[in-house]
Amino acid sequence: MTARKKKAQISVYLDPDVMTMLADYAARRDQPQSLIAEAAIASFLSPDAAERREAVLTKRLDQIDRRMTRMERDVGIAVETLAVFIKFWLATTPSLPEPAAQAARAKASERYDAFVVALGRRLAKGPKLQQEISEDVTMSPPHNDLSDRHE
Repeated sequence: MTARKKKAQISVYLDPDVMTMLADYAARRDQPQSLIAEAAIASFLSPDAAERREAVLTKRLDQIDRRMTRMERDVGIAVETLAVFIKFWLATTPSLPEPAAQAARAKASERYDAFVVALGRRLAKGPKLQQEISEDVTMSPPHNDLSDRHE
């Protein structure tokens, strides 16, 4: 039977907030404060502690990278959608003679307000365009691609 090593006693000074956290944690776990402090010090001094911190940091950076990639995709979709719409609108909307243009400008505010309301409903309940567009879509243009018209 091996002899049990006697533990060394140390005295440390803790900030009152840290002492409160230690006491609360030990009480919740129903463990002595010295056991919790010993485990914390051992973890802090462990050679693999830096590796664990690096792994956690790497995981967080990977999550941020994935979010940034999705944001870039979503912004790209928005820009392309706007460009296709503008090309289509310019290609299919004839210029109006001046009396009709004045009437159209007068109606523009009302139509714009209706557009904003419809957009608000779409954003509130979805589905979002980004959800409708598959990331697996091949990029070969269809035969009726609007982006190729009237350039």
